[in-house]
Amino acid sequence: MTHYDHLIIGGGMAADAAAHGIREQDPTASIGILGEEPTSPFPRPALSKKLWTDPDFTVENTALDTVGETAATFHPRTRVVAVDLEAHEVTTHGGDTVGYGRLLVATGGHPRTLTDLPGGDRVLYYRSLTDYHRLRVLADTRPHVAVVGGGYIGTEIAAALIGQGCRVTLLHPGEVLGEQMFPAELADDFERLFTDAGVEVRGGAEVAGGREHADGVRLELESGDTVQADVVVVGLGVEPATHFLPEEVELADDGGVVVDEHLRTSAPDVYAAGDVASYPDPILGRTRVEHVDNATTMGTAAGRIMAGSEETYDHTPMFYSDVLGLGYQAVGTLDSSLETFVERVGEGAVAYYLDDEAVRGVLLWDLDEGVEEARALLARHSRPTDPADLAGTITG
Repeated sequence: MTHYDHLIIGGGMAADAAAHGIREQDPTASIGILGEEPTSPFPRPALSKKLWTDPDFTVENTALDTVGETAATFHPRTRVVAVDLEAHEVTTHGGDTVGYGRLLVATGGHPRTLTDLPGGDRVLYYRSLTDYHRLRVLADTRPHVAVVGGGYIGTEIAAALIGQGCRVTLLHPGEVLGEQMFPAELADDFERLFTDAGVEVRGGAEVAGGREHADGVRLELESGDTVQADVVVVGLGVEPATHFLPEEVELADDGGVVVDEHLRTSAPDVYAAGDVASYPDPILGRTRVEHVDNATTMGTAAGRIMAGSEETYDHTPMFYSDVLGLGYQAVGTLDSSLETFVERVGEGAVAYYLDDEAVRGVLLWDLDEGVEEARALLARHSRPTDPADLAGTITG
């Protein structure tokens, strides 16, 4: 049986960061990484952004050199099916056992799927570098691509593919693209970006299922309508990958792994970091964040803590997206059902999201600066009586 001082389950950016964190703290400890995917850790944001839009970004110069930089042993195509907490062992789908001194769960999530739309050669639940390579080959034929989902992945992939000369239909359930996140005036601007670029945006379109056939893919909508496309890309978010964990590991209501401020789970010598971890943010409260800033910062902290650091994880992450020349950043909760106040700043805008007690989120729309000011504002845990009094708080 192979044994590692530090064993990481998951092969994404949090795993890479954790290996670096371990190595910062301990130059000699053995590190093992068990990844489900056939490729080593890779920066996921590039898969839907700069690999499509910036010719200076290639798979080769973007890839992480986790093994070379940390001397970790990486095991690709290795899915963990069970953890024995008492024996300090994990079992893989191939029946192998791997021992550990300390274990990090950095599994991220698996793409949400539609029950009646199986993945296939032309139906991609987009998540991995393998998916990127497949979609690149398909995109070279300039197909008609139906993108299902109006969130981060859906909008970024739609923007990427229209830039490659594909015909793109973007299907989402709302009335206006981005309406669940953005105040109405910004959601209108957001949808207009896509329609002006040539994307066919179909709101009120919920996909019930579909089938791949010789000529492409036929999607069936809840309304009874159908959409015929050459390729379908589905981006509906992810579900935390925790299926292998024993019941002693506490899970949050959203399926994330509950950790304390030291990123420890409820099981001895087991930690969690990245998209899968539900942690006590000092500003936001207990939360789970599925974005790269959190994955890398938390992963590094988890690695150092596993290797002996007594630090706490106190970083409040930001998140961002880039589509069709628009870049936006945010901190906190972007929920358009909250009270909002939008201030135009130069060519961009700042949107504030408030509940009865405090400012809960800040959106920086087409602005390069303001993240630290946004964190400071949220940390006050208060709000003005009139939201318009927030004008001038963040100037970008």
